[in-house]
Amino acid sequence: MLVSMELHRIIISDIRDQQVVYLREINGDRSFPILIGLFEATSIDRRVRQVPQPRPPTHALMKGMLDELGAVAQDVVINNLIDHTYYAVIRVMKEGEIIEIDSRPSDAIALAVQFSPSLPIFVDDSILDQVA
Repeated sequence: MLVSMELHRIIISDIRDQQVVYLREINGDRSFPILIGLFEATSIDRRVRQVPQPRPPTHALMKGMLDELGAVAQDVVINNLIDHTYYAVIRVMKEGEIIEIDSRPSDAIALAVQFSPSLPIFVDDSILDQVA
């Protein structure tokens, strides 16, 4: 079962290699952190804070490519946790068919926030059970 989540918090550290995003269950109490890289954390943070960019950053480029190719991004699903590594897919509608594009969760979330409103973020319930 997929659980609807929201981006709750971004922590950017100047002294660590890994940054953190927290996802929180929309209709519940569960939340969990995902360690991400500085580039992805900065991309998410800038978009959430609506900092103007003179040129499209990578995740805005991804959105633009989807738009130009006639694909409609549906949502992001964090669907697996193996050896402390999260896996995700970006689900895209193209010509009436849902296509799942393999992605790191950090890139999927960074793409999700490029949309207004943001794409829905889902997490497989079994992952929330594992990290609780």
